[in-house]
Amino acid sequence: MDALTPHRDAREYWPVPDVLAHLAGRWRVERAVRDLAGGAEGHFTGTTVFGPLADGGLLHEESGTFTWQGTARPATRTLRFLPGPTPGRADVRFADGRPFHELDLTTGHWIAGHPCAADFYRGEFTVRDADRWRTVWRVGGPAKDLVLTTDYVRER
Repeated sequence: MDALTPHRDAREYWPVPDVLAHLAGRWRVERAVRDLAGGAEGHFTGTTVFGPLADGGLLHEESGTFTWQGTARPATRTLRFLPGPTPGRADVRFADGRPFHELDLTTGHWIAGHPCAADFYRGEFTVRDADRWRTVWRVGGPAKDLVLTTDYVRER
């Protein structure tokens, strides 16, 4: 356990028996970005829509505004969440089909990893309830030293 992964009681997590069914729909997104090396901070505000794909997966389309050092710009991201070996699991891929990470929310908590060039992305996923979840990505390596904390709240 490191400083970015405090001990949590399992009761803080909300188990998800079917990850794709849980994520489907529209979510409000708030993301804080901290550059640990330089001290700069940024913020993203927008929405993420998980819409159906023909293969039974979900297309994750995120759009909003990213503000970095006082400059606001439009920002988008697209991922593919494909069915995993069980309903509680998904295979997360970049828009072009390259593998990103596995996701298993059957306990409501998951830690994923993704090597990217010389940097490593370590993501912690925490489901709080039916309408709230969080990701914390710690990115470390020679090119980046970041923490990205994203809160998702379901839109009704």
